[in-house]
Amino acid sequence: MTEEFVLDLDEGVPPMPRPAEPSRSLEQLEGRWPDPPEDSTSLVRAIHALRRRPIGDLRPDELARLITQDVGLPRLLPLAVRVLRDTAPRQPAGGWYDDDLLYAVVTRKPQVWEQLPGLAEELRAVIESLVGLSRYVRDEADAFLSSLPEDHDDATDR
Repeated sequence: MTEEFVLDLDEGVPPMPRPAEPSRSLEQLEGRWPDPPEDSTSLVRAIHALRRRPIGDLRPDELARLITQDVGLPRLLPLAVRVLRDTAPRQPAGGWYDDDLLYAVVTRKPQVWEQLPGLAEELRAVIESLVGLSRYVRDEADAFLSSLPEDHDDATDR
């Protein structure tokens, strides 16, 4: 089994890998947020609640919800890419594939991926193995791929 790492994305500081801790919550790993105001939207309340759950227990739809809000990216993107990688081989045969999670991951800002080049390359390989994506997800996946440096090992066309 390969060891997983998450990266700090602090400005100006080189990323330092640390082992992921799936039994701990984002709140435990990154610190507690103040409680949301009483009149908060359901999205805000849901994000706060999800931050209290162990990251290893989060479902793909919950990962997508957190990632689209740019919450916990250094810890959640490696987990999300692993979910996408593990489900990709079943996708061409009609197996389940989470377009919402893929969309959430590929639509993160290029600056995030510049700090996570190995993870970006792993995601590139996943995307290049997928067929029959909906147009809106394919467009975003293509935009992600075009934002990556061209110096990867895979010289084959899609």
